[in-house]
Amino acid sequence: MNKRWAVRENADEEEVRNLAAALSIDLVLSTLLIHRGIKSYDEARLFFRPDNRHLHDPFLMAGMEQAILRIEAAMAAGEMILIYGDYDVDGTTAVSLVYSFFKKYYDKLEYYIPDRYLEGYGISTNGIDYAHEHGFKLIIALDCGIKSVDKIAYANTKGVDFIICDHHLPGDVLPGAVAILDPKQLHCTYPFKELSGCGIGFKLIQAYAEKNNIPFSEVDCYLDLVAISIACDIVHIIGENRVLAHLGLQKINNNPCMGVKTLMEVAGRGNNYTISDVVFLLGPRINAAGRIDDAKHAVELLIANEENAAKEKSLLINVKNTERKGHDLSITDEALGMIDNDEVLISRKSTVLFNENWHKGVIGIVASRLTEKYYRPTIVLTRSNGHVAGSARSVLGYDLYEALCGCSDLLIQFGGHKYAAGLTMHPENVEAFITRFEEVVSATIKPEQLIQQIQIEAELRLSQVEPKFFRILNQFAPFGPENMAPVFISKNVYVSGYAGLVGGNHIKMMVMQEDSAMFDCIAFNHGEYLPKLLKDVPFDMCYTIEENIWKERRTIQLNVKGIRFGGSS
Repeated sequence: MNKRWAVRENADEEEVRNLAAALSIDLVLSTLLIHRGIKSYDEARLFFRPDNRHLHDPFLMAGMEQAILRIEAAMAAGEMILIYGDYDVDGTTAVSLVYSFFKKYYDKLEYYIPDRYLEGYGISTNGIDYAHEHGFKLIIALDCGIKSVDKIAYANTKGVDFIICDHHLPGDVLPGAVAILDPKQLHCTYPFKELSGCGIGFKLIQAYAEKNNIPFSEVDCYLDLVAISIACDIVHIIGENRVLAHLGLQKINNNPCMGVKTLMEVAGRGNNYTISDVVFLLGPRINAAGRIDDAKHAVELLIANEENAAKEKSLLINVKNTERKGHDLSITDEALGMIDNDEVLISRKSTVLFNENWHKGVIGIVASRLTEKYYRPTIVLTRSNGHVAGSARSVLGYDLYEALCGCSDLLIQFGGHKYAAGLTMHPENVEAFITRFEEVVSATIKPEQLIQQIQIEAELRLSQVEPKFFRILNQFAPFGPENMAPVFISKNVYVSGYAGLVGGNHIKMMVMQEDSAMFDCIAFNHGEYLPKLLKDVPFDMCYTIEENIWKERRTIQLNVKGIRFGGSS
């Protein structure tokens, strides 16, 4: 697939020079900081040195005072409290964090994860009935609930109170909970709006600890779970999230909780985790519990204090992840075949596929793979409990949630974000939905949004990539949405030494510029360029700079994202 190279507009030259002088850094590094809104020495110091002192006061969040008072009242009255959360990574880490913290101070506490297949996403009637029948007077809902107006009303008739801790966009009407913690509420003035669901749970326990004179060390011991949620829920890694992710990665790499430690071991990596490693090594395994079996296994792992129990759960989850991969690959192959053999599907600006026999637990992964392949808004549908359930993914810049709003009359319910969403509908509406969604996307998507884009931050000469430059660049991490690993472009580079295929379609090569040393490069899925990569034939390339660790030897490696000869794409 051809990709569009988009070089970011130059920052203000005077601002770049002034900041470079103030920090004694390279002009390119100064440009990267300006791109991130950092224009002074003090702002740079905060950016490069994340610290728990930079976390916001949790009581700035609307509803926090009411939430803490209700929890304290429940404890004082000896009421049963149920910690309720979604079955994905964000939900299970949130439940594990809040349950583990409060369990140290209160015994009448349980947790509840809805069944993906029997109950679906969010607050369920089954969950409320369970709470009522077992004597729970308070439910703390994590990573869900902000749109569960009817469910919370039903709970109120049963005498069950709710504290909602959510980070999704509220609807026009808020549920009748005793407290709602969601920075995206219109009246909430909390300074940071992009916390994960687990991040909201963290602010809840931070507030309770402050109110009850509990040391912060009893709170920050759960930051590994927060970092996992931030990475896997793909929230913005800026502001408070960047502080939480930075501190959480330190915890993962130095002193993870027992469950995370054993999961890292079965994943085959012991330390040096980045956000990307968390996404690709830990996230799928935690998710697999709920996709294939029961998400309670993930919570049981993450709250485990005993090593043998944690290892047993890690091995079980690893087996479920292997099973998930089998479903994922077979359904992806089937879906690709459906598109490739249908001229109408190929020509559309959206992809919507339905097969009632597909495994509901992996349709989100399949939707992501199809989006990578065809690069257009994609929805994968399957049958679930008499309805049709779907998982949706979008492309850069296109608001999927808004597109679904244009189809809302055909849906039972839907929810999610700009780039990912879930939905359910009656089976008889599937064909009408496929037609409507294509109409909405065709009318609103821009042609350039259908071409995958490589966003390039700056031009760089390879001679600039020296130890100090790389050391400072590393301090831009952790990387993620709104703070992605910078992509650079270097022009008129050439192969100097080895260039060959590895792993099937990947290129391993050594490159240099006229005035530079040689750099080791890896270009994933670029095998078609190999015949042109001849010694002394110049080309442009865009890439990220990373550290390659092999048998404890650390070297700088350029991860090539695009290759261009003679100015062509």
